[in-house]
Amino acid sequence: METFGARNGNRDFRRLWVGQAVSQLGSSISMVGLQFIAVVTLNATPREMGLLAAAGGITILTVGMFAGALADRIRRRPILIAVDLARAVVLATIPVMAWLGRLTMNRLYVFAALTGALTVLFDSAYRAYLPTLVTEDELMSSNSKLALSQSASEVGGPGLAGVLIQLFGAPVAILLDSVSFLWSAAWLAAIRTREPAPKAVAEDSHVFGEIADGLAAAWEQPILRALTLRNATGAFFLGFIGGMYFVFVVRELGLSAGLVGTIISFGGAFSLAGSAAAQRLAARFGLGRAMIGAALATGLGSLLPGLAHGPVWVCVAFLAASQMFDIGWSVYGIGEATLIQSIAPPHLLGRVSAAVSLLFRGVIPIGSVVAGLLAERISLRGAMLVGGAGYLLSAGWLVRCRELRQWRHASS
Repeated sequence: METFGARNGNRDFRRLWVGQAVSQLGSSISMVGLQFIAVVTLNATPREMGLLAAAGGITILTVGMFAGALADRIRRRPILIAVDLARAVVLATIPVMAWLGRLTMNRLYVFAALTGALTVLFDSAYRAYLPTLVTEDELMSSNSKLALSQSASEVGGPGLAGVLIQLFGAPVAILLDSVSFLWSAAWLAAIRTREPAPKAVAEDSHVFGEIADGLAAAWEQPILRALTLRNATGAFFLGFIGGMYFVFVVRELGLSAGLVGTIISFGGAFSLAGSAAAQRLAARFGLGRAMIGAALATGLGSLLPGLAHGPVWVCVAFLAASQMFDIGWSVYGIGEATLIQSIAPPHLLGRVSAAVSLLFRGVIPIGSVVAGLLAERISLRGAMLVGGAGYLLSAGWLVRCRELRQWRHASS
């Protein structure tokens, strides 16, 4: 009989990879589609764009740690399949309501909140599920492959989204994302590697106590603590940029949907390069130092959009230069996932993953709301620059962590 993660594991990892590759392409298309529905179709104000960005993150703050506890209580693959099916239904509802003329900003907030809750549940189980399919020595390469497909989706997705929006409208772009989740669910259902039963939960155990165990594990370990603190502070300021980016480039810089999609795709190409180079950079400089360098690079890139000004070609140059720093996003993301999977105890992996990511995804909406209010008081450009500067400074938590600077590879 095959043991967990044995010969069948590599084949099953490919099934996971194929499913996620298409799903991520759909999500990158949908991301652009939602923003353009809000800005162009519903004429959203900066404050409303901030609230839209916040809607998905608020649910992350409320359900994030419960999602991590659930991922440690039951087998993770059924969670992944159920969430993909639920996301397909939620996203399919958006274009239907748009075509019926019944889509409003308030309803868009609800859809964003539902999608955010489902996404955090998926991600908590997803990171914890990967070690079931691969060995510890394969974690870095497996995370790199998954990041590679995500980066590839960022190359083709936004540009394809811009074309689809201009030809058929934003609802069509979102409908494609709904179909992509059905594809992902089908490939997950095809996985044959037996997932080990989760560690038995004591009868007197309470979910809040389990959540506390995950938070404590993330806080007590120096590297995980540095990642958590960086995520919390960096996400707040990243919310400024994420919440205001589309309304800034469309209204203040006057760029079209197709051009914006092409610019974002340009960043996807560099993200793709980062995914391909992550292992080599970690081997050359050490995983910890590679992550610190990547964090500083993305911080520098976050300053450039707010500096864009003048003719369209100058604005495009600033935005494209910013996208070049996306090479750091892949390096950092691969390193973070590998560190968590290597350091966290297996029975706490879902909760630790949720704790670290919670203070990234969950704090972004707070920054987005503040950015919307600040933009209406000073300017969109001012809010973008504040966000870029704050995000760059958040890398200081990583620089200060001696254990991270010395971490070489997964078995360090």
